[in-house]
Amino acid sequence: MSDVSASVPDHLLDAAGIQVDRLHMLPIIFDRLANHCAEQMRQLAASPCYFSMSHIEQGRMGELLEPYEANAVCAILDVPQWDTQVVLGFDRDFIFTIVEVMFGGDGHEPPEEDGRPFSNIELKICHKLAEMMAAVLTESFSTASRATFKLERLETRMHFAVIGRRNGQAAAAKLLVQAINRGGEMFVILPFSGLTTVRRALSSVAASETTRVDPDWISQLQAGVTRTDVSLRAILQERTSTLGDIAALKVGSVIELTATPRTPVKLESNGQPLFWCSLGQAEGRYQLKINDIVDPEQEFIGDLINH
Repeated sequence: MSDVSASVPDHLLDAAGIQVDRLHMLPIIFDRLANHCAEQMRQLAASPCYFSMSHIEQGRMGELLEPYEANAVCAILDVPQWDTQVVLGFDRDFIFTIVEVMFGGDGHEPPEEDGRPFSNIELKICHKLAEMMAAVLTESFSTASRATFKLERLETRMHFAVIGRRNGQAAAAKLLVQAINRGGEMFVILPFSGLTTVRRALSSVAASETTRVDPDWISQLQAGVTRTDVSLRAILQERTSTLGDIAALKVGSVIELTATPRTPVKLESNGQPLFWCSLGQAEGRYQLKINDIVDPEQEFIGDLINH
């Protein structure tokens, strides 16, 4: 009976189909992928490379790959745990940018603009990048699913990069790279047939991802806040006067106040009331004793009544 009840949500999800915007873990995973890629490239490139996730879209496999025809190199990655394959691609600008930084380029020479075939050196670099990215994908997905991405082959023709049915639905994550004032795009295409096996894990955000806090940053923030100088103003009484009353004031004029030493003193900072205090004196100095916290709602009601 328990097996039947446990399978009901799966059947409902199957009937609804997969929607990328409901796979809440995917953006988190690809953000992690971008960070891991930047860390890995520090070992290969002299100049820093910055990776960022652009967006995630869904569509038919053939339509997602068509814009990259003759303009990208694709790596076919096998994922045994999902019983499927994944497409990892680098567009022409991405490849030329990475080649430049790996060989010490500084971006002064104009970028390649012709549509020539990729050289053997560029393809070998793509092979090395694909192996590295496969390991990074394995690590990035570890919070949601046990999946091992293994490089199977490279393809330069998008027709041969199609995995499964050409009209099969898939999710495509686009990541941007920037280095030496140039940039390119890396993309990962995940077929829905593989995502179905881990859909429930990808639909719920892991608690560790939502509550992750850097303790060093928290300590630094607290130390900075507690050392900040704050100006305080103590108000014994406030009195409203007309412009005529102010104009009539002369040297020696007396402004009468109804306050007494027992009148509560309002302590405020930057115009914001904070505490009600009592006035006292000790060692030749005026002192304030905090008695209560100012309630803004009560203050607002009191002002309405007085006016």
